[in-house]
Amino acid sequence: MKFLDLAKVYIRSGGGGGGAISFRREKYIEYGGPDGGNGGRGGDVIAEAVEGLNTLIDFRYQQHFFAKSGQGGMGRQRTGKDGDDIILRVPVGTEILDEDEETVIADMTEVGQRVVLAKGGNGGFGNMHFKSATNQAPRRANPGQPGVERTIWLRLKLIADVGLLGLPNAGKSTFLAATSNARPKIADYPFTTLVPNLGVVGVDGAEFVVADIPGLIEGAHEGRGIGDRFLGHVERSGALLHLVDATSADVVGDWRTIVTELEMYGGGLADKPRLTVLSKIDAVDDDALEERRAALSSACGGEVMTMSAVSGAGVTEVLRALRARIRAEAKAAAPQDEAEEPWSPV
Repeated sequence: MKFLDLAKVYIRSGGGGGGAISFRREKYIEYGGPDGGNGGRGGDVIAEAVEGLNTLIDFRYQQHFFAKSGQGGMGRQRTGKDGDDIILRVPVGTEILDEDEETVIADMTEVGQRVVLAKGGNGGFGNMHFKSATNQAPRRANPGQPGVERTIWLRLKLIADVGLLGLPNAGKSTFLAATSNARPKIADYPFTTLVPNLGVVGVDGAEFVVADIPGLIEGAHEGRGIGDRFLGHVERSGALLHLVDATSADVVGDWRTIVTELEMYGGGLADKPRLTVLSKIDAVDDDALEERRAALSSACGGEVMTMSAVSGAGVTEVLRALRARIRAEAKAAAPQDEAEEPWSPV
């Protein structure tokens, strides 16, 4: 299945059916009177978050969604049938934006969440509705209200507990493949990963979701390389795992490149809990590794862990550290219960 995280969609709700002008005319019934029914209501356009989807590829092949219009009213006091709604099924984590691509209409973050994007028009009143003591034979009916037509954008932001960051070939896909059942493409050339990948990682009986996005390079916020368009997929992450290639001659420069791109992107990414790890330590001798670790620790002002996804060295420790950061972030985000006042008989 191809990955698509941005789609433009045209929607239109159904128009309401018109009211009917009708009079009761039956044999042996002296007084008939108006009996025109009301029109049916137009269908709504609804977006619903469903599980089992992680791409917007369905909206590449169909961009127009029109709900059914309501049926017109009929004689004998018959109301027209309401138009059928149309439902856009989107993955959890989809943002629905207005035509300007900036105004957020809805953020679909939970399975089963629904939002009405375009409300159907009301049906018109038939002439029976206008009957009164002073107007017993009205020849008037209302047309139905027209539907709403609009253009929207769907933007998918994957929901993961941990987001993987790093330069191309920093070992992100190798780490994901070694710790989960995900099978991303792995090769020895830059930008092997072209689309985000998700994997479920487990440690000490606990599981969390990790998102691997294409590597960033200097100037990604200006569109260089693949750009920073995929950074949105780690915005919802509770923690970030920043992998730095230990075989690089300038690990501090590599680290600073990614941090700069996070700051330029904004969205609070640079402030998220971040674990910095030197990867590929199996390809570096101990003296060089210790020297680069000390330099990187001094630059980032915190602990720097080491691991090798190929040999497995340090992987479990990294997973445990990530789990601790996720739990701490979740605890900090949870609403704090107000302290209960001590009981007093007065």
